[in-house]
Amino acid sequence: MTEPTPGQAPAASRATLVPLMLAAFTGTVGIMAFVAVAGPLAHVLSLEPWHLGVAMAIAGVAWMVMARVWGVRSDRAGRRPVLLLGLAGFCLSYLALALFIEAARHFALPAAAAFAGIAIGRAAMGTFYAAVPVVAGAVVADTVRPEGRAKSMAAIGAASSAGLMVGPGFAGLLAGWSLQLPLYVTAALPLFALALLWVALPAETPGDARPRPAPRLSDPRLRPAMVFGFLAAFAVAIAQVVVGFFAIDRLGLDPAAAAAAAGTALAVVGLALVTTQTLMQKLDWSPLRLVATGAALAAAGFAATAAATTPFMLWAAYGFAAAGMGMVYPAVPALAANSVDPGEQGAAAGSVAMAQGLGIVAGPLAGTALYALFPAAPYLASALALGGGALAALRLALRRA
Repeated sequence: MTEPTPGQAPAASRATLVPLMLAAFTGTVGIMAFVAVAGPLAHVLSLEPWHLGVAMAIAGVAWMVMARVWGVRSDRAGRRPVLLLGLAGFCLSYLALALFIEAARHFALPAAAAFAGIAIGRAAMGTFYAAVPVVAGAVVADTVRPEGRAKSMAAIGAASSAGLMVGPGFAGLLAGWSLQLPLYVTAALPLFALALLWVALPAETPGDARPRPAPRLSDPRLRPAMVFGFLAAFAVAIAQVVVGFFAIDRLGLDPAAAAAAAGTALAVVGLALVTTQTLMQKLDWSPLRLVATGAALAAAGFAATAAATTPFMLWAAYGFAAAGMGMVYPAVPALAANSVDPGEQGAAAGSVAMAQGLGIVAGPLAGTALYALFPAAPYLASALALGGGALAALRLALRRA
C-alpha cells in the first residue's frame, strides 16, 4: 500500500485540486456540448443516426485503449507533461473537429467524407482526453494520504458531474446563434484549466521515479477496483441508453413526452451526483465502505426503476441510483491508488479507467439486448450486478479489517 513520499502532504493537493477540478468541469462541458448539438449537426450534414453512434463508440474505444497508456507514461515521464499534453491535445482536436464541421457544411461534403472526419475528430478527442482523469487521479494519489484520497477524487468527480448538467444547457443557449458556436466556445474553455495547471503542477516526476514494469491488468492488487469500476460504468451506460425506450414502452408516454421524461431523469442524475460527491468530502469512510454502501444504494435504485410506472417514480429511482453511484465512482480510483506503490499510480489509474471504458462500451450492447426481452430486464440486471458488487466489497472490507 502506498504512502506519499517525504515532502508530500495534503497541502500539495490543495494547490492543484482547483485546477484539476476546472479541467474536469470544462472538459466534461465540452464533451456534453458536442453530444447536445450532434443530432442537429448530423441532420444538417445528411448523416444517418448510426453514423453518429459509430463516431461516439469510436471515441469511447479510443478512451478505453489510451487510458492505461497515458497512466503508465505519467509514471515514467511525470504527471505534468502528460496532463498538459492531454488537455492541450483535447482542445486542439476539438477545435479541429469544429473547423472540419464548418468546412463540411460550407463545401457540402458527401456524407461519407463528413462521417469519416467526425469519426477521426472524435477519436482524437477521446485519445487525448483519456489522459486528463487518469493523470488527475494519479496526482491526487501522489499528494494526498490514503485516507483522504476518496474525498479529493470526489471533489474532482463533483466538478465533472457539474459539467454533465451545464454542458447541454450551455450548448443549447449558444446554438441559438449558430450550431458551431457551442463547439468553438467549449473547445476553448479547457485552456483556462491548462493555464492554471501550467502554473500549479510541480515539475518533478512522481514520488517513486525508479523505472519499473507497469503492473499487469491481471495484477490481483488492481482486480477489485477494476471489477467495481467496470460494474459501475456498465450499469450507468445501460441506464443512459434505455431510459427513452422505457419511458415509451413502460410509462406509456408519446415520443415527445418520453424525451422530456428521459431528459429530466438524466438531469436528476447529474444533480444527485454533484450533491453526493460534495457531501462525500465530509465523510471519513474507507473506499471499500463507500463502494459497498454506494453499490447497494444504486442496486436498490435500479430495482425501483424496474418497478416504475410514472415519470415521478422514474426520476426518484434514477436519483436514488445516482446517489449511490456518486459514492462508488470516486471510491474506485482511491481503492486502486491505495493498493499500489507510488511509482505505479498512473498505471493503476489507467487500468481502472480502462475497465470503466469497457463498461461504457459493453453496457449499451447488453442493455439493448436485454431490453428486447422485456423493458425492466436491463434495470434488473444492473441491480443484480451492483448488488453482487456491494456484497463483494463488504466481504473484502471485512477480510481486511
